[in-house]
Amino acid sequence: TLLRSDSMQPSNDMTNQAAPYANYGYPNMQPAYQQGPPSHADSSPSHDLYGQSNVTVPRLQPFPNLSQLSAALGGLSGVPELEVEALRPVNLLQERNLLPPRPIEAPEPNLSPDLKKVNCSPQTFRCTLTSIPQTQALLNKARLPLGLLLHPFRDLQQLPVITSNTIVRCRSCRTYINPFVTFLDQRRWKCNLCYRVNDVPDEFMYNPVTRSYGEPHKRPEVQNSTVEFIASSDYMLRPPQPAAYLFVLDVSHNAVEAGYLKYFCESLLDNLDKLPGDTRTRVGFLTFDNTIHFYNLQDGLSQPQMLVVSDIDDVFIPSHDSLMVNLKESKELVKDLLTSLPTMFSQSRETHSALGPALQAAFKLMSPTGGRVTVFQTQLPTLGAGALQSREDPNQRSSTKGVQHLSPATDFYKKLALDCSGQQIGVDLFMLSSQYADLASLSCMSKYSAGSIFYYPSFHYIHNPAQLEKFQRDLERYLSRKIGFEAVMRIRCTKGLSIHTFHGNFFVRSTDLLSLANVNPDSAFAVQMSIEDSLADSSLACFQAALLYTSSKGKRRIRVHTLCLPVVNQLSDVYAGADVQAITCLLANMAIDRSISSSLSDARDALVNAVVDLVTAYKSNVSNLQQSGLILPAAMRLFPVYILALLKQKALRTGTSTRLDERVFDMCEFKTQPLQQLMRMVHPDLYRLDNMSDQGALHLNDTVVPQPPLLHLSAERLSRDGAFLMDCGNVSFQHISVNHSVCHIPELETPLSERVRALLDWLQDNRAFSSTIQVIKDEASAKSAFFQHLVEDRSESASSYYEFLQHIQQQLSK
Repeated sequence: TLLRSDSMQPSNDMTNQAAPYANYGYPNMQPAYQQGPPSHADSSPSHDLYGQSNVTVPRLQPFPNLSQLSAALGGLSGVPELEVEALRPVNLLQERNLLPPRPIEAPEPNLSPDLKKVNCSPQTFRCTLTSIPQTQALLNKARLPLGLLLHPFRDLQQLPVITSNTIVRCRSCRTYINPFVTFLDQRRWKCNLCYRVNDVPDEFMYNPVTRSYGEPHKRPEVQNSTVEFIASSDYMLRPPQPAAYLFVLDVSHNAVEAGYLKYFCESLLDNLDKLPGDTRTRVGFLTFDNTIHFYNLQDGLSQPQMLVVSDIDDVFIPSHDSLMVNLKESKELVKDLLTSLPTMFSQSRETHSALGPALQAAFKLMSPTGGRVTVFQTQLPTLGAGALQSREDPNQRSSTKGVQHLSPATDFYKKLALDCSGQQIGVDLFMLSSQYADLASLSCMSKYSAGSIFYYPSFHYIHNPAQLEKFQRDLERYLSRKIGFEAVMRIRCTKGLSIHTFHGNFFVRSTDLLSLANVNPDSAFAVQMSIEDSLADSSLACFQAALLYTSSKGKRRIRVHTLCLPVVNQLSDVYAGADVQAITCLLANMAIDRSISSSLSDARDALVNAVVDLVTAYKSNVSNLQQSGLILPAAMRLFPVYILALLKQKALRTGTSTRLDERVFDMCEFKTQPLQQLMRMVHPDLYRLDNMSDQGALHLNDTVVPQPPLLHLSAERLSRDGAFLMDCGNVSFQHISVNHSVCHIPELETPLSERVRALLDWLQDNRAFSSTIQVIKDEASAKSAFFQHLVEDRSESASSYYEFLQHIQQQLSK
């Protein structure tokens, strides 16, 4: 069937629980690891941690040479150099310099140059294995998960947009024609997913790019793995909706104290003309404390008119035609309201929050058109539907029973989100709270309506300037970034492969169809897959994601991404094509599901067992390499480092230092962040700043951007006389020698200052998510705090890393 925005009714069962890991390619796991890696909360960092007496490195045999390796793996004489390097055995107990000096690139699939040239960008579409095992048995033998990471609506510099009366698709499986189909002749093409032979339509014979006839294989649809079609009326069940934005604002006393409202109003005033849309764009505002306030902004009024609904148990809309107004016609009234809102509630002493009734009102207001609801909340909802009570006890954050209350306390917010999704309404949440606000419950409003979640713990406009700056940057990006309305996304794959679990914020309509009331360029998705039937009859496996959406200009569009990968029947090829970062991110999503459906300890056990299983499988299946120690192929040498880093994330770590809301938000981040952002959070980039040169620098316009080498996250890489930057994705720590308190790098007219600022600006410009900057002075206490972030909270301090490897070795010996 064609992708349609309302082609299927929402099902009543939205639960997408994680099955045991055994179903995901980890059968017969090792006995559970009960306690996790040792904590170093009370230890002080050392500059020579590799030399500690409690770290025992066994005597090691020399590595095999290339010919020995080739023989052990069955003779790889014709294997490309990259594949041989990926298979080079690495002894984790001997190798100290695991991290390359430059950011890790996605592994390149072993395809012909012609196919490589047209394959989908790994920043858009990525598989955990760039060589697909021929059978599920081979996949199980490798002990690696098979899945996809997808960033479908990301900002692209080049995007072929195709206007055609005929969108060519397979008559059987409905795959869109793409670079990996086969043309049997000028009039017939063979589908690369189901292998059906289709006719080439007459219109497709003409190439609008070359203006020639009779060369369908040169059409842009067949020359680009990412394209966007202008959809015909066949892809619409109603006229495309206008861009519609409703802002739901907490104005309780707590919100007034936090001071966010002034900065929200200023930002929206500055970005009013940047809101994506056209002449039909509609906006509305709703504020709430213990009552709900609507605003009549109808063109012709001399000033905005507030309408108050105090009956929160039976919410009604006081006016149906003047609360969501045309932005162009009512712009002056909107500006008047934004100018007056910050002072309107400045004297409020109302401490209650009727968030649930406000959301019910927002749903009624937006149902006729659909659109985006943006909610700003600063405390625990206390009145009406959806009221919550505090469930956090600091002493019970990590008790013997495990972390409690990771699941929602009520299904109100999930049900509301499902209702919103059915009416094409996406709900985005900005949580600016200094106290516990039960994000586990509130996040459901965004999870199931394909919305976004932003969280600013301890937000205060005076006392926490770093969070205020991040809020302002995030808000500016949020208000002006692209948006797609009433969207659906379907993922198709080669016959024999199947999808069984999705991760992200969405509503599942069917086994391969996701409903995305709103889609934005900063959200990503993960997909777990299995091999149902042998792929022996095919040398290639393909995956296609089709995103149908309405643009902010009211155009119906289909963005299609197609990924092609080789099918292999040798275990060595599977290992050579393993994408360690994609595997880590997929396992993180699986662990988040496990921690909610089962327990945090089970999730941690499964992550450790993933390392144990891989080491076991590699050792037992590459039996000719008689090596002692812990051996992994070079392609997976960072896997234990990344898993240890995952275990130290707020989402998955133990101990009482992690607040419940912060843990839940970290879980939400793992489920929605693109891979590059996620990997910075898991394993930060560490640079030395004081010795940067222009060697290897990027020359962008008139700016020279240094490219310093990456350093291991270990205290031994730091020195007291140096300046360092640790980029953690959402926060950057700068350790620098200064004599006074600073929040930003000083702007000096020196080559070093210019290089540092050029690097910082470049790092910030190359991400959609703003990063707060914390400058740490070179004082004893501050330096210790910085070291603590590196050594205790991050992944690679020598003591914890070697203890982790020793634990893996103990598991192997059982």
